[in-house]
Amino acid sequence: MEIVKWGLSGCGDISRKRVAPAMRDLDIVDFVGVNRARFELAEAFAEEFGARKTYRKFSEMLADKEIHAVYIATPVNMHCEMTIAAAKAGKHVLCEKPMGLTTEECDKMIAACDENNVMLGVAYYRHFYPAIARIKAILESEEIGKAVFAQINAFEFFNPSPDDDRHWFVKKDIAGGGPMFDFGSHRIEVLLNVFGELKETNGFIDSLRFQREVEDTGTAHFRFKSGVNAVLNVTHAAYESQDTFDIFATDGSIHVDNLNGGTLKIISREVERVEVDGVEVEPVEEEGVELERVEVERIEKCPPHENIHQPLVEDFSRALIYERNPDVSGIEGREVNKVEEDIFRK
Repeated sequence: MEIVKWGLSGCGDISRKRVAPAMRDLDIVDFVGVNRARFELAEAFAEEFGARKTYRKFSEMLADKEIHAVYIATPVNMHCEMTIAAAKAGKHVLCEKPMGLTTEECDKMIAACDENNVMLGVAYYRHFYPAIARIKAILESEEIGKAVFAQINAFEFFNPSPDDDRHWFVKKDIAGGGPMFDFGSHRIEVLLNVFGELKETNGFIDSLRFQREVEDTGTAHFRFKSGVNAVLNVTHAAYESQDTFDIFATDGSIHVDNLNGGTLKIISREVERVEVDGVEVEPVEEEGVELERVEVERIEKCPPHENIHQPLVEDFSRALIYERNPDVSGIEGREVNKVEEDIFRK
């Protein structure tokens, strides 16, 4: 296999902004066709992004022998059934997050893919952020000592009206949960990626502003086997948006004000240079005498790809071409679901 022939099921906001453009732009991908619930719109979508075919039903896409892999971008409650059907049809699957409504569903998805010898990946695209790789490298170097505490804040005001296309995100039987289950899952994957295996998880799930089927606010506490404690805060209820990641270590810290922006501020006991956007700042002098440097922060920019889904689709496609595992497989997706269940457990 030199080119991966893809089918896309689900043509909502994420597919339009990220998934379809990635399939259109990657030279190792042939964007074969799309399937969407509102079929009357499928042809226009396919034409916009260069797909050659449209399918009224997902089963029609699965019956197309030209297709190697399918991207499932439907609501969460459909992931398990669609993945199993795709696996039985011999199609590799890249599934949107969260992987399933429950860990039991994840187990069924993994088993179906294993039994049919197809690959399963989950769309945790932050795994591919250069900022995350840089954070891991800093921690592994022990430049700032050993990490002891981390905190992530993910705040996004969200109150869709019943006629909003995204209203299903606040329907428990469709979405599984509110912000902790939705975008909180991305941050859980980040924490697992950076700090490794968990020892203990506790959660607090609340409806502080909106009375609806899912929570609008949540906090999770984590203890990692590596010795790090962490806190994740998520909300739909706050006015101010945040996407922060702060790590405090024995000899310094790392601060990310906006993970999508990719700018890291590193503070340590001893810093050889001060950098702003990769440019070293000259030492300050006064009356011909170089002053002792008192600034202890280094700023580095590690922005993600312009299309944050493209590295994800590329990695999965290359995994198929080179017959290796994807960087975010069903195993990692299941682990996130397991953590979610521990958070929501009363």
